Amino acid sequence: FGNPGGSTLGLFTAIQNIGGLKGLTASYVADFFGRKTGVVIGLLVLFVGTIIQVVPSVNSSMFLAGRFLVGLGSNVTQGSAPLLITELAHPQHRGKLTTMYNTLWYVGAIIAAWTVFGTIKYTSEASWRIPVAMQAAMPAIQFLGIWFVPESPRWLCANNRSEEAFEILVKYHANGDRDDTFCAFEFHEIQETIRMEKENSKNGWPVLVQTPGNRKRLLLILLVSFFSQCSGNGLVSYYLHDILSSVGIESSYDQSVINGGLTIWCFLVSICCSAFLVDVLGRRLLFLIAGFGMLITFSIWTGCSAVYAQTGNKSAGSAVIAMIFLFYGVAGFAWPGLTVAYPAEILPFSIRAKGLAVTMAATALSSVFNQYVNPIGLESLKWRFYFVYIAILVIECLCIWFLFVETKGPTLEEIAELFDGEHANVAGNEGRTHDQETKSVEP
Repeated sequence: FGNPGGSTLGLFTAIQNIGGLKGLTASYVADFFGRKTGVVIGLLVLFVGTIIQVVPSVNSSMFLAGRFLVGLGSNVTQGSAPLLITELAHPQHRGKLTTMYNTLWYVGAIIAAWTVFGTIKYTSEASWRIPVAMQAAMPAIQFLGIWFVPESPRWLCANNRSEEAFEILVKYHANGDRDDTFCAFEFHEIQETIRMEKENSKNGWPVLVQTPGNRKRLLLILLVSFFSQCSGNGLVSYYLHDILSSVGIESSYDQSVINGGLTIWCFLVSICCSAFLVDVLGRRLLFLIAGFGMLITFSIWTGCSAVYAQTGNKSAGSAVIAMIFLFYGVAGFAWPGLTVAYPAEILPFSIRAKGLAVTMAATALSSVFNQYVNPIGLESLKWRFYFVYIAILVIECLCIWFLFVETKGPTLEEIAELFDGEHANVAGNEGRTHDQETKSVEP
């Protein structure tokens, strides 16, 4: 497509996340049709987008349209799949499973990176058509597997299908024991909480800002979405070629090997740190480790880039590579595992689909800004552009320290009390609220 650069390259990269902004519709799909159906619809859109990009007659406009649809389909799927995992998981395993969900993004990244490496010597259009077609590899596996996954018991309860919900809880949370006391408690809590949410909640998007608790949830969602994309990680995710070229590594072979090795490293760190430490250290501490760790490593990365730019010192260039790996190592304590898991946990059922749709849209919007601005900034300011991300990382650390709420421990329904206090729509609170109101009118 003419070897685009600058703003044109930014558009080619960002268009996928522009399509992701339309993922706000995911909330309607997930709430009306169910979590499973939402996943399927998103995957079908993604498949269409991939096909458009690889047909023999593709031109730049078609390629952009295909990337737009891939972004749309991806966010519709991501607006449903985490809901299904969060609402289906046993409370004891919820943290691990929901965090592990987004770390598996790196499996696709590994396939993509090494596919590019394998086609790097091709001189035909296959050099880019094969990697583009491989976008559908993991979604194809997901499409085959989704039919074996049960529907969310919480969605079933909310849609007057309580008997089906109870059977799912018995099978997956009680090993088939219909008399299991915890399963009975969980089923009752889900039913009562959803009933109270229906009685007390209002419909529409304004509900996200109508209470202090919801406003705090929305703020945290927006912060998580922004920081997940704009903490310096986007520089490597989309413009590793420019970063490596700036420190003297210009061989396509060397760049592909580094990219492939980095994706494997990121996956191992993310799956080990965030997924298996989330219920040990808690969500907030993982965010703090990632935030301060990224700030330190990115600052050193910037310094080494400056030294190389001014002196051409090869050791400084090698240090940049080391810092990139260390940067992603500490980032893996929270990102990308908690990017979806944390918002899904802090949202009550009545607004969970809407809130997660906002998460996906805000993440996409952050990526659009990130992807469009980065090539322009790198082209104009070189290594000095990194100072923008150092400033963002300082703000990120402060926000995590003062605003983020720990959610380790409570059930999915009980987390509402951390944000709404005594006004939370949780089974058991109704009685407490009634008692308090009764006491307040006693002489």
